[in-house]
Amino acid sequence: MTNGWTRPAHSKNAVNRAGEVLIDDTSSDLERAEALAVVNNWRSSHGFPLNTIAMSLRSKATKIDPDAIIARRTKRMPSIVRKLARFPAMRAARMQDLGGCRAVVRDIQAVLEVDAAMRASQHKHRLQGSKDYIAEPKPDGYRGIHLVYQYRSDKTEIHNGQLIEVQIRTKAQHAWATAVETAGTFTSQALKSGEGDADWREFFRLASSAIALEEGAPTVPGTPDSATVIRERLTDLEGGLRVRDKLSGWAKAVQVVEQQAASGNYVLLVLDSLENTLAFSSFARQEDAEAAYAVMEARSEPHQDVVLVAADSINALRAAYPNYFGDTAHFVKILDRFLA
Repeated sequence: MTNGWTRPAHSKNAVNRAGEVLIDDTSSDLERAEALAVVNNWRSSHGFPLNTIAMSLRSKATKIDPDAIIARRTKRMPSIVRKLARFPAMRAARMQDLGGCRAVVRDIQAVLEVDAAMRASQHKHRLQGSKDYIAEPKPDGYRGIHLVYQYRSDKTEIHNGQLIEVQIRTKAQHAWATAVETAGTFTSQALKSGEGDADWREFFRLASSAIALEEGAPTVPGTPDSATVIRERLTDLEGGLRVRDKLSGWAKAVQVVEQQAASGNYVLLVLDSLENTLAFSSFARQEDAEAAYAVMEARSEPHQDVVLVAADSINALRAAYPNYFGDTAHFVKILDRFLA
């Protein structure tokens, strides 16, 4: 039984057609609204399978690492649409990360043990695929292990075939991912998708390799294997980008935006690394916010970082990273230690 949980109300073909409508520029507002409702139902219907597999992950991970952090989420609609647009051949009904759960554990040995425990599980869910991004890091620096399960049950057959993604990371790998997400949010760049400013992307690639060296794991393709060379390059990039100052400032900004969310949909922030201050203004209308942003950006000094953020993007950041402040501070500590 799945009482209280959303059930899929449309065929997979209907879900796929709805996904196509959402990325078709010629779709009418009515067509888009109807398609959105279909995809939203399909996404929400992953709640029961996600809960089932997340409970299994929690049970196994906490036996291996009592301090393991388990989180789960359904993919945000803007992220779904962006992914469909980026990969035109992808079908909405086959998207494997509409529902996802994550275990963050102490070290690589614990990651491998959780991975082995999940694979050895006696449940009926079928392992659809797996990727070991620790043995073979992504070119952008992402590291961790991903498992994709196809939900199977004799009792709740209506959810059979739905895909749930499991991510397993070390605390250091998760701190890196948090920093990437934060920088992407505040610089309005899709850094986690391999897009955006070249210096930011190179910084995170090198930072990932620095963490890999500390963990005794393979470095990111195209980055040096030498800690000395990585340290030199990271030092140069960190100095130019002011990464540590900005991450610390952005952490304060997240708190401000959360507090100001009721006052407006947009928050304009001015981070001053010289004075160690944070000024902000809230706006209800995007046009007003962007006009003020243009004025403040023109007036800003080199040591000031002017940022315009939508309140919902910060809410999404906090939802994806429940231990956001601790993870950000952890990444800064990793940098401090490596660059010392």
